[in-house]
Amino acid sequence: MIDLSPRLATQVQQRDGRWQRYLPLGMAAVDGGLIYGAFALAYYVRYVLKIGPAISDQISFSRYQPVALLLVPLILFVLTARGAYRSRMSTEIVDEIAHIFSAATITTAIIIVLETMTRNFQYSRGVIVYLWLLVIVSLSLGRGIFRSLQSYCHRSGWGVRRLLVVGASNIGKMVMQSVMSRPGLGYQLVGFVEHRQAANLKDFGRFRALGTMADLAPLLEAHAVDEIILAVPASAHEEALTVLQLCEKHGVGLKVVPDLFEMSLSRVQVDDIAGIPLLDLREEPLRPIGLAVKRVVDVIGAGVFLVVLSPLLLALSALIRLETTGAILLRQERVGLGGRRFTCLKFRTMLPGAEQLQTTLEGENDADGPLFKMRDDPRCTRLGRRIRRWSLDELPQLWNVLRGDMSLVGPRPALPEEVESYEPAQRRRLEVKPGMTGIWQVSGRSDLGFDEMVLMDITYVDNWSARLDVRILVRTILAVLARHGAY
Repeated sequence: MIDLSPRLATQVQQRDGRWQRYLPLGMAAVDGGLIYGAFALAYYVRYVLKIGPAISDQISFSRYQPVALLLVPLILFVLTARGAYRSRMSTEIVDEIAHIFSAATITTAIIIVLETMTRNFQYSRGVIVYLWLLVIVSLSLGRGIFRSLQSYCHRSGWGVRRLLVVGASNIGKMVMQSVMSRPGLGYQLVGFVEHRQAANLKDFGRFRALGTMADLAPLLEAHAVDEIILAVPASAHEEALTVLQLCEKHGVGLKVVPDLFEMSLSRVQVDDIAGIPLLDLREEPLRPIGLAVKRVVDVIGAGVFLVVLSPLLLALSALIRLETTGAILLRQERVGLGGRRFTCLKFRTMLPGAEQLQTTLEGENDADGPLFKMRDDPRCTRLGRRIRRWSLDELPQLWNVLRGDMSLVGPRPALPEEVESYEPAQRRRLEVKPGMTGIWQVSGRSDLGFDEMVLMDITYVDNWSARLDVRILVRTILAVLARHGAY
């Protein structure tokens, strides 16, 4: 994220505070214009370009205006109901497109039902189909352009809010990781504070430890904090009142993470009895039926990818053979589900004998913990560097997925020597099959520290759902195209 000085951050906050309030209204107005434009284009495609079956009756554009008068406000209403114009930290472009698809589909269905019921005259079904498609495409493109402009503004210092996290529990660390993995949110994380006195106050990976809650008041001034996320255990709720009072005094926004014994919302279902809210704590996410669904998706996905990507796999194999001697595939022993070992396949990107040379390069290690990573590893071949930048070296692992050793999505497959140095809590990564991609690969990739990677993998184990796997796969494509943190 962009690094703003506290003084500049204060100026930026005053400068952009006004337009932030009117942003949802502006987004709705632009969406309304795009919807009407899609409606006009659908009519033009059907009646002017005459794309589709032959038209018996030429209905004028003015007679279609009742459709537009219903279409625009109804889609905007559905989008508003789904929170499309509300600033939410969890919102991603994938979610926005899903909301757009849902709103367009619901509205189109309503128009068809009303037209069938009234039958004043028969609208062209082609116009309705084109309208549905064009609304989805135009709103999705519009939202994509808006997010790109928003990201550019954030990089230029507009709309950036300085964030401080109070609490260094696992929940607090997960919040910091999530914020850093989503630069489009417009937050600059200045650091975190412990909620109580700590004997050994230390940073967590990329995140700066700035002190304890006793230091909070001067920190708000010194770092021009705009917003606080409070992530403390239930036992510290008295301290939370102090934070609230400080936020009110300094004009700082406050968000609170509910403790719930550090359980994720994937395990919590809200119910009620006579209006009294109840929290139903559900079973583990990875139940047998969930594992079965995950396996079916893995087999189908890996099989399709192997067939579709077979020309690329053959081409890479030929290029590797032409560049160096030795095996095309690297076969490494890795640790999988429950600690079982298997042979993991990768395209070879290094010179023969690279593993034996690692001991001479330990001082150049760019990773922490038991991992070994180098940005400019001299053992890589010229082709290998390019392959690794695009993560193409991982494609042979589709065969591991098909065999059942791995999954499309899951924790990174660890080396045996790495697992031997795990702490007991870190071994929870082995409760699911390792994956070709995972939650930390789409949240910073090789730029993350080992502790951050492990925490994200454990978060995945605790929060697994089919929807989460789909989100990670989509974000993987974006991360690979952006080539952030790959080396």
